[in-house]
Amino acid sequence: MSVVQWFAAGGVVMVPLLGCAIATIALGIERGRFWWQLAREQPVMIREALIVYGRDPEQAIRLLQLAPPHWPIVQIFMAAIALDRPSPEEFRLALDSAAQAQLPNLKRFSTVFDTIVGIAPLLGLLGTVLGLMGSFASLRWDSVGSTGGPNGAGIGAGLSEALVSTATGLVVAIAALLVANVFRSLYRRQLAAIAQHCGQLELLYRRYWEIQGGVPFDERLTNVDAILLMRWGVGPCHFSILKTIRPCKLMSHRWWM
Repeated sequence: MSVVQWFAAGGVVMVPLLGCAIATIALGIERGRFWWQLAREQPVMIREALIVYGRDPEQAIRLLQLAPPHWPIVQIFMAAIALDRPSPEEFRLALDSAAQAQLPNLKRFSTVFDTIVGIAPLLGLLGTVLGLMGSFASLRWDSVGSTGGPNGAGIGAGLSEALVSTATGLVVAIAALLVANVFRSLYRRQLAAIAQHCGQLELLYRRYWEIQGGVPFDERLTNVDAILLMRWGVGPCHFSILKTIRPCKLMSHRWWM
């Protein structure tokens, strides 16, 4: 049986099943090229950028600007490095926000694959029902035929439609499921890579920030400042707000002592 005969034997549900098959192939090729480029080229540039950033941040920025715009880790790095002398907390917040913004790009077309996996077997089942309905409609005595028996050609066509559409729906669903699982695995690996490289960049920036004269805010608090905050009713469990109050404000209120 040729492809055209197979398509004709499946009935009307073969049209949406063909659309699902074409979408699976086209989107699989597009996502495959995307992940292939990320797996081959992005890790090399990221490792090089981290090495260069430890020596010269400006050169690392110029290196990252040469990367394609659809590389997620590069865009995350650029969002944080582009800030003007941020504190380590602000730098980490920029990394987290940029990472969240890249998730839709990494999960692109995942909903389409999930929809095809769910709808293809249902379309095959619909073709089965339509084929059986045609077969039962053919179970009548042929008033024109000389044999006076049931219409065997109609029964065969109905059963063929039922089996072909069911098989096609299952094949499309299985193929889409395999492709979706492969891309889902690559997505999880990319999340792990984002977490690893963002952590490395944050550590490098903290070291660079301290070398340039920045000192962690906790180390700038004096005992008098801590006592003053305790008089405001701040308990040990709320001591984290020390990071949100600047030392200059604390010094301006020392006459309360």
